[in-house]
Amino acid sequence: MTTSSDWRTLYPFESHWLETPAGRVHYVDEGAGEQAVLFVHGNPSWSFFYRNLILGLRDKFRCVAIDHLGMGLSDKPQDFSYRLANRIEHLDTMIRTLDLKKFHLVVHDWGGAIGIGAALQHLGRLGRIQVMNTAAFRSARMPWQIGLCRAPLIGEFFVRALNGFAGSATCMAVEKKLPEAVKNGYLHPHRNWHDRVAVARFVQDIPMSPVHPSYPTLVDIEEHLPALAEHPMQIIWGMKDFCFNKDFLVEWEQRFPQAQVHRLDSAGHYLLEDEPEQTLKLTQGFLSASE
Repeated sequence: MTTSSDWRTLYPFESHWLETPAGRVHYVDEGAGEQAVLFVHGNPSWSFFYRNLILGLRDKFRCVAIDHLGMGLSDKPQDFSYRLANRIEHLDTMIRTLDLKKFHLVVHDWGGAIGIGAALQHLGRLGRIQVMNTAAFRSARMPWQIGLCRAPLIGEFFVRALNGFAGSATCMAVEKKLPEAVKNGYLHPHRNWHDRVAVARFVQDIPMSPVHPSYPTLVDIEEHLPALAEHPMQIIWGMKDFCFNKDFLVEWEQRFPQAQVHRLDSAGHYLLEDEPEQTLKLTQGFLSASE
């Protein structure tokens, strides 16, 4: 028997696992067809974020959505480094293991750097790219809320003991109140100190200066972004995002002036929750286009 708060009814997907030396990485693999759509999430979300797109696309596409190690239904090792390069490596391994000969890329939040970082190694397989409230380049901007979660000692306590990052996101990342089942879906993987390790490490891994371990990785991705110019790109942007605000959108537009851009004036960071019908329609149209 299910209830209105049961997130599993919203996420009716079979679980699949990629074995890595650090632990099992969970992923969704729904639908069939020669063309795949690879969904890459950020922090503190997981493949649950893409559930409506998967349901709306799996009749025409093979839909693959990763849960980064430490996130979603993946294992949550406590001593893993959780660096950007590690996450790119896992996604690269998944692309090779599943033999995704042709795939489109859909990215959000940290998924921009991770997804594009992996896709740059597979440009011959890459098709279309959909970008949503993300970055794959350096920025000096950091909201104070994110800075608090990075602060020594207090940041770790706030994120892991109080669930201050994932919990706050269910309110701050949306403009419309989440139904109870949806809220429970976002919070299910982050139920205790142990389970929130990667949420904290994700925040700490934001490379704000050249001395940060992930800074060279991000610079390398940024320098190779021009290689994506030949691939059709669609940008869908929640304009009320407090984190990835319009300044990031402007940066994407300057780097990819040929991209199709759709501004969602009433949507926040979790734009797929605020505007589910519109984002699905735009995604279907873009990925199904022949040119």
